[in-house]
Amino acid sequence: MTAVEILEKIENQHVIIVGDVMIDRYLTGVVNRISPEAPVPVVLHKSTHDRLGGAANVALNVQSLGGVPLLCGTVGADADGASFLESLMPKHQLDGSGLLTSKHRKTTVKTRVLGNNQQMLRIDSEDTHDLNEQEAVEMLHRVESLLKKHPVKTMILQDYNKGVLTAHTIQNLIELARKYQVFTAVDPKKHNFFAYEGVDLFKPNLKEIRESAPFEVPANLESLEKAAIFLQEKLKNKYTMLTLSEKGLFLKGDSAGRLYPTQPRNVADVSGAGDTVISIASMALSAGLDLDTTAQLSNLAGGQVCESPGVVPVDKQLLLMELFNIN
Repeated sequence: MTAVEILEKIENQHVIIVGDVMIDRYLTGVVNRISPEAPVPVVLHKSTHDRLGGAANVALNVQSLGGVPLLCGTVGADADGASFLESLMPKHQLDGSGLLTSKHRKTTVKTRVLGNNQQMLRIDSEDTHDLNEQEAVEMLHRVESLLKKHPVKTMILQDYNKGVLTAHTIQNLIELARKYQVFTAVDPKKHNFFAYEGVDLFKPNLKEIRESAPFEVPANLESLEKAAIFLQEKLKNKYTMLTLSEKGLFLKGDSAGRLYPTQPRNVADVSGAGDTVISIASMALSAGLDLDTTAQLSNLAGGQVCESPGVVPVDKQLLLMELFNIN
């Protein structure tokens, strides 16, 4: 297949994204002196910029790849939640009907203070307790309504341990996906790492698998194969992708897995790279692309977004150009 044909295969998919949505806020300014009050830089504030983050960034990546994202998550009944629903979502032409507003939690906001284009500090405002029973039931109801209404092909579970994806909700979501014959993928975090039994694609990073496996996992082929077999025996997942930062990724299906190195990059910011990789990998596998092509696309897309400061979605035209040059 040509580069164009490869990307055409993943276009027009309806993808449900369920998980922890957030606002990535950037306070940018200039540093030219140290505070007389403490040995810290003084940032002269110039601008504030909000971006969709977390599971909402996955939705942006799906959209950038030509898919139709259907986002499900929770915001707080606060000013940031209102901004999320009334400003950020419409700005990107995203449907907010799958989003709940909770009176029992605040909207997750990650505020990064940048001085002279360097991150000086990050401030997190969030609640991490689980959704209450009523909210969890309503979330599942909204997901199933979307499954009934749209020709959904893929469901991505994007877990940041903020309380949307509980063990019970995760299993209900996987059962719903089976009922509607939908491909499932997860980008897990430590708290519910082993709750995703039956998922199709399981995509932890190296740090997460090292924290969860009962043995050491150096970044070599033999060890990564052992880790993938361990996961597949425990979770019964079809595909295991282990992202290895600058070393690329490991991908395994039924047969032995392979290591796929990255292309050299000028890395500016790794924030959001995992969102991009889970988006393109799940859409590629769901569309029937082979493992080699899926890994190549994932490496290119994940590397591309690392060259931009802040959390940004993949640029499809740039991805096409890079894919064309490789092939």
